[in-house]
Amino acid sequence: MSNFIDIGALGDIPQQGARLVKTAAGCIAIFRTVEDKVFALDDKCPHKGGPLSNGIQHGEAVTCPLHNWVFDLNTGVAAGVDVGQVQTYPVKVENGRVLIDKNSIATKAAAA
Repeated sequence: MSNFIDIGALGDIPQQGARLVKTAAGCIAIFRTVEDKVFALDDKCPHKGGPLSNGIQHGEAVTCPLHNWVFDLNTGVAAGVDVGQVQTYPVKVENGRVLIDKNSIATKAAAA
């Protein structure tokens, strides 16, 4: 039995763009790179709560739209001199569909 759930079509996320997925665990930003790599992380910047899904994506990083903190899409860690981290979630693409690990979302909801 798969632990991944379908959250939408890869084609619905623009390259170098993001889409927001609302879950019981909170909002998760799904990012797609130019190379069609997909990443998922909490949508809320720990600094001032900026919506990362509205940030500027560059390579495998995203810049918070409020105060320019830069987060690595692989790790969720803020780069440079800023100190902070957002949770990341396992995602994959199969047959043009984006899938996210349902257990990681459930674990976050249970911890909240």
